[in-house]
Amino acid sequence: PVYVYDGDLLRAQCRALSAACGDYPHAMHYAIKANATLAVVRLMREEGAAADANSGGEIEVALRAGYAPDQIVFTGVGKSRAELARAVSLGVKAINAESPGEVERIAAIAAGLGTVARVAVRINPDVDAESHPHISTGLRSNKFGMSVDAARAMVRDIGTHPSLKIVGLHAHIGSQITKTAPLSRAAETLADLALSLRAEGVPLSHIDIGGGLGIAYQTGQAVISPQDYAAAILPPIRRTGLTLVLEPGRWIVGPAGTLVTSVVDLKTQVVGAGEPPRWFVIADAGMTDLIRPALYGAWHEIEALQPRPGTARLCDIVGPVCETTDTLGSGRLLPPVEVGDLLAVRDAGAYGAVMASNYNRRTAPAEVLV
Repeated sequence: PVYVYDGDLLRAQCRALSAACGDYPHAMHYAIKANATLAVVRLMREEGAAADANSGGEIEVALRAGYAPDQIVFTGVGKSRAELARAVSLGVKAINAESPGEVERIAAIAAGLGTVARVAVRINPDVDAESHPHISTGLRSNKFGMSVDAARAMVRDIGTHPSLKIVGLHAHIGSQITKTAPLSRAAETLADLALSLRAEGVPLSHIDIGGGLGIAYQTGQAVISPQDYAAAILPPIRRTGLTLVLEPGRWIVGPAGTLVTSVVDLKTQVVGAGEPPRWFVIADAGMTDLIRPALYGAWHEIEALQPRPGTARLCDIVGPVCETTDTLGSGRLLPPVEVGDLLAVRDAGAYGAVMASNYNRRTAPAEVLV
């Protein structure tokens, strides 16, 4: 199997999202977690996007891609002491703090190094992203961030530490968001808190609204345009005058990636009386290459790259891994295919190769940027 990324589309997506924000001061921090392939991250840097890292490893990827530390925002719900020490010593743009305990650890590390760490506080606005529950991160029952009241107390506490500087507020309510209302509510919550803190004399430099903009995995699926996205988040942010930080990932890289896989076997299925014939199309790519269908029941369009004449067949496109859930797509209509034919699994640029594993001791898929 091989992932193929469309460099022109990557650039176009990046530019379209930035253009939608118009002349309002903003900084795009590409979410490396969506696709950490070095060539992709370098391309994002070439396009003027900064970096959003969710682990120490992603910080290292950003540095290898040519980013300066002050272009990196460090996010994550469970940052280890070693990861925090690395981020503080580098002097990253902001560490998005998740808890009072993490603030204390950052302060101690910075004091020990004789430096000042820049910190933003992650807010949990208790907003339902209305996407898949496994990728919703803004509800009070989710592990991410702190309530508004707790965050306010954290900001005040940060102000008492000479080794810390409060620079912003952060929220990320989920992924694959296809409605504007949740985004507006999250932006309103952040803006209201920022204005309240300003009235107390707390200086802030930015508001980080996170990412989460969804893409159309299925033909005809309703999604938000960049213009709709900007119209949802900018009005509340404008009230603050603070720089807007965005953390796009999926929206940029998802549509630009295709997983190409070969058919390795075909089998007819046993069906009930009166049911149409159904086939297993067994591919050499599976859940170790693209886990989203197994993990979320996610849909990816699948097409034959060498369509043959004949009536379309009802097929389950499955992989070679020893798990029943190893399925790329169920109940799909494909033209007749033969062993050796190639299939394209579309919109696989985000959370594809980056979530691949070596289960069954399988090798990782190749990746190509064109």
